[in-house]
Amino acid sequence: QVQLVESGGGSVQAGGSLRVSCAAFGHTYSIYSIYCMSWFRQAPGKEREGVAGIYTRSGTTWYADSVKGRFTISQDNAKNTLYLQMNSLKPEDTAMYYCAASRNQYCSVPRGSDFGYWGQGTQVTVSS
Repeated sequence: QVQLVESGGGSVQAGGSLRVSCAAFGHTYSIYSIYCMSWFRQAPGKEREGVAGIYTRSGTTWYADSVKGRFTISQDNAKNTLYLQMNSLKPEDTAMYYCAASRNQYCSVPRGSDFGYWGQGTQVTVSS
């Protein structure tokens, strides 16, 4: 089993920056067998959408078009922690942000259905 705990959300004005973190807890074997980690977000009245993801073995990253050039996903394997650095934030980035992990070796980072472990979410609010 893997437990994911997010932190770092908050409120910021448009153009500002935030960094959200996701710490993974669990047995060493469970953590080691994570193949994909991603950030998803969901705004009120909207469907959940993938924001950014990373293939943990290769370090290959993926970004949604809406955040390319503004958001950066990274991982610190020593700390079992995933980060999302968000710069040049826009009001439309306002949402609950969720961290997710997959132990499916064939996972696809944008595909939410591939993820079996989810954090509780952290709210990001961007005001204009």
